[in-house]
Amino acid sequence: MTSKDTQTIRLKDVIGPAFYETHRQINKGLIDEAVEKGGRASLKSSYVSVEVILQLLRHPDCHALVCRQVADTLRDSVYAQILWAIDKLGLTSEFKCTQSPLQCTYLPTGQRILFRGLDDTQKIKSIKLPFGYIGVLWFEEADQIKGGEDAVRNVQQSALRGGEFGLTFISFNPPAAARNWANKYALAQRPGKRVHHSSYLEAPPEWLGPKFLAQAEYIKETRPTKYRHEYLGEAVGNGTQVFDNIRLEELSNKRIRSFGDALNGVDWGWYPDPWAFNRCWYDAGRRTLYIFDELTRLKINNQETARLVLGRIERWETVTADSAEMKSCGDYRDAGIRCREAVKGPGSVRESMKWLQGLTAIVIDPKRCPDTAKEFTEYEYETGKDGEVLPGYVDADNHHIDAVRHQPAVAEEGHLMKLKHWFIETFLAPFAQAALREENRELREELAQLQIQLCRRTDPFLWMEHEHGEDL
Repeated sequence: MTSKDTQTIRLKDVIGPAFYETHRQINKGLIDEAVEKGGRASLKSSYVSVEVILQLLRHPDCHALVCRQVADTLRDSVYAQILWAIDKLGLTSEFKCTQSPLQCTYLPTGQRILFRGLDDTQKIKSIKLPFGYIGVLWFEEADQIKGGEDAVRNVQQSALRGGEFGLTFISFNPPAAARNWANKYALAQRPGKRVHHSSYLEAPPEWLGPKFLAQAEYIKETRPTKYRHEYLGEAVGNGTQVFDNIRLEELSNKRIRSFGDALNGVDWGWYPDPWAFNRCWYDAGRRTLYIFDELTRLKINNQETARLVLGRIERWETVTADSAEMKSCGDYRDAGIRCREAVKGPGSVRESMKWLQGLTAIVIDPKRCPDTAKEFTEYEYETGKDGEVLPGYVDADNHHIDAVRHQPAVAEEGHLMKLKHWFIETFLAPFAQAALREENRELREELAQLQIQLCRRTDPFLWMEHEHGEDL
């Protein structure tokens, strides 16, 4: 970029490498919304402030509106950040920036960068422009916006009118609580929306300085949770989250094809509680559960959901479903699904939840399984009036959690099958030979009972076929 005094500015000197792809996609017209989230010193605010000015220069008939929740915070935050960007781009002489009103005007065209607090929406509705339209919006510290997504959408509908170009930036440091609207918003995918996470680790070290880097390393060693939240920008929870082993990761088709036999779970529902289905794979060696498929439906009968499930699974696979609805399980078997009832009893909820909590990781593909990702990341313990964590698990907003929770025993059965074969080869085979050799009726009967118990525990369908002659 070159100003009147012929000063040359390289964008690589003002935009961190982590943001090159966002900049490229904006210039190609591939996105209309950029969600920039990250930790301390990730350079996201610096990048957005530069990009706001660049887009004004590319679109001379549009203006920009920069928002925070509280108007009184604008001058010392986003306004100061825009002044920094103007200076870095060598455009100080071409902008007139005032504090009353709080705005920056690009002198060659008269384009304006306006600043407004969302605590007075009337000031946004009453904006008067000398020409053109507002084409660029920036919501800084978006996690602090009261009204969340609805408030953002209202501003977009009020401000982004009348022009061909429209671009929204939403930037924030992820709050600790996953339930914050901004954290949830970042999980939602749509065409034209790019969600990008950054941290100081991707910034040029010379831009941060040795003191900052030394402090980050100190916090990393002494307070790792604080480090993950503040420096890496992770939603680490506020101490009440049930699952602290969640990892959101997009899984490629190739990766999924490499998985072994899938686990399939169903939680029955109608309305307002939905019917939920999940497809998983359990890596026993690494004690890691991968969740890579989901279905969520309201007011859909068993026959219709059975057809949906049959379209997602292999014909030989088993589906484990909530045993509270035996008829529904029977409907699935009538439809040709190898449906087994989840083992339930005193303490079964607690044990299955502890199994999930004890895993090394629960990897969820947020693109393939947005509802599941939402449930697992937002699921928290109840707290009392004084903030103490109450025992037990909340029975609400946990439909996919239940669909997955039904599967722990099934996941461990791979080990049980190996144990069964080892036990048969090591003990039962010699035992059987002795029983036959001695023609000991009592021993033969004991052997038969052991075999039946193993069969029922490790392969219930084989047992049902043996006991009832059912061809499932």
